[in-house]
Amino acid sequence: MIRRYTFSKEERLTSATTITRLFESGHSLVAYPLKVVWMASPGEHPFPAQVAFAVSRRIFRRAVDRNLLKRRMREAWRLHKPSFYEACGENKVTLMVIYIAREPLPMIQIEKAMVSAINRISARKIP
Repeated sequence: MIRRYTFSKEERLTSATTITRLFESGHSLVAYPLKVVWMASPGEHPFPAQVAFAVSRRIFRRAVDRNLLKRRMREAWRLHKPSFYEACGENKVTLMVIYIAREPLPMIQIEKAMVSAINRISARKIP
């Protein structure tokens, strides 16, 4: 199997109803500086996971700062998602990754947190 390190449009979580359902009935975990809310998804999307990224406007007032942090989170996800996809198998998962730190942290810390979160979700048997 060829590993694809891309983040295509179909992998992005954009549905408002799915996001609402995710926050109502999803599981959450914290891998500082990230909080991940996730749930098994019965959807018919072609990828094992759909992901969205969020940074608080209240904490980071400037859009430049929010965009930088979202870009770092997307990059960390893109680099480490193949191992998550292998762990998912045929199951479908919906994830929301939220940046919770009060200051911008370097890419290395965000990447370590993403790896930790991916491993912790993979360790739980996804129904």
